[in-house]
Amino acid sequence: MSIEPRSFALARPGTLGMGALLLALGLLTGPAAQAQKAGARGARPAAAQPAPPATPAAEGGVSRCGEDEVKVAARGQDLSQLEASGADPRGQLQELVQAAMTRSRAIGAVRLLTLAADADHEEAKAQRLPTISLNATSNYTGTEVGGITTANGMQSRLALNVSAPIYDFGRIEKLAQWRRELAEAARYSQNSAEEQLALQTVSLALDRGRYQLQAQVYQQYTRKMACLVDALETITRADRGRASELVQAQKSLQQAQLSLEQTLSTLRQTEVKLRRFVGDELPRPASMSAVLARLPDLQEMQSDVLQSADVAQLTATANAQRSYAESVSASQKPSVSLLSSGAVGTGQVRSKEVVAGLALNIPLLQPGAGSAVAAAQRRAQAAGLQREDTIEAKRYRVQEMHELASSSIDRAGRIVDILRNSDRVRSSTLQQWQQLGRRSLFDVMAAEGDYYSMRIAHVNALFDAQQIIAIIWSQGRGVMAPLR
Repeated sequence: MSIEPRSFALARPGTLGMGALLLALGLLTGPAAQAQKAGARGARPAAAQPAPPATPAAEGGVSRCGEDEVKVAARGQDLSQLEASGADPRGQLQELVQAAMTRSRAIGAVRLLTLAADADHEEAKAQRLPTISLNATSNYTGTEVGGITTANGMQSRLALNVSAPIYDFGRIEKLAQWRRELAEAARYSQNSAEEQLALQTVSLALDRGRYQLQAQVYQQYTRKMACLVDALETITRADRGRASELVQAQKSLQQAQLSLEQTLSTLRQTEVKLRRFVGDELPRPASMSAVLARLPDLQEMQSDVLQSADVAQLTATANAQRSYAESVSASQKPSVSLLSSGAVGTGQVRSKEVVAGLALNIPLLQPGAGSAVAAAQRRAQAAGLQREDTIEAKRYRVQEMHELASSSIDRAGRIVDILRNSDRVRSSTLQQWQQLGRRSLFDVMAAEGDYYSMRIAHVNALFDAQQIIAIIWSQGRGVMAPLR
């Protein structure tokens, strides 16, 4: 949140008591400003020095004003890198993805479809095996010739039939291959669905980390503004002419509190979405600010596109369509099969029958056969074009995302440099305001607002880069590859 700087001069205190003014300025100074002064004199860092005890009038204000700056001095980094938990972020993301896989009904449905495709493949392979059937009939029969009944009674028949294909120009083999490729496509479709679920889970987990870190920044900003309000309340009690400054500080505090509440609301919404995938038990926050910080090589990622589940699925589908076209063409050619049957009849007429031999089927006229072959071939060509188009689209997508990630990483680095200068500006502005009127209160609030808005921009740049890097990996081997 930024505040427009204004150049109102701060009037000298007039009737303000010097003791009250020093007490109020002490609320703003706290351990952080003392640490800066000590560092300027070459003393020990403020983080190593015990903080002075708070006076009753300053109780609560000193801790709110100086706590964050002491943490920064102790850890030597920007507060955008601080988070609440020391859990392993990679392990936590893997656990979240695994929980999402276990809970997802959509993944369960895709797995069942994969099993169904495997069963279809087994059925197609079994067509080359002999087929055996047993037929049994029992019926009443009566025959009358010239008014004279010649046969009357029950008749039963039992027949055993055996048939097996011998040669069919590869029709059955191509059908089995078609089913096998469809089963492969189903498995890759399952992998693609799992990858999409993993990407959604990782993206939501990163969003959760983003808003948790933003909430920390806004909490620190709120404490800083609350400290400023405390100081101005003390000043205003001695000098009523400073009431407008107090109102302005209270307004800035309310704006900071509003930004904090909006961020917490967005965080709660993100956690609701994440629970939809992984369940109600969410792990404690982990440091997600650098889990996917390394930008992969562009050429490597474009080559990895061929390893993506989507491309593999389209490849298997195109191969399946070619096999089906070949099976349709083979079905219009002669075929040879083995036939064997034996039958026994009892009742009015007793009989035995045995038949064994070869059956030759030669198609002579099949209207529309050429159209069936052409349609199958066109579908195979269309599947191949879809595969090539997907590969091209993914490669351009990787190139686009790589540029966006590079820009976000560069932006994060530049913001760090700006933050250093912004921190120096706000410290100098606060000191000059404390020196009885050299800077206005509005300059102080503008410097604080600019500093914390840059902190938020830094957090957004870090997490934008990570989410884009996750998308880049999802275009190839998958987002879980860098996490392993």
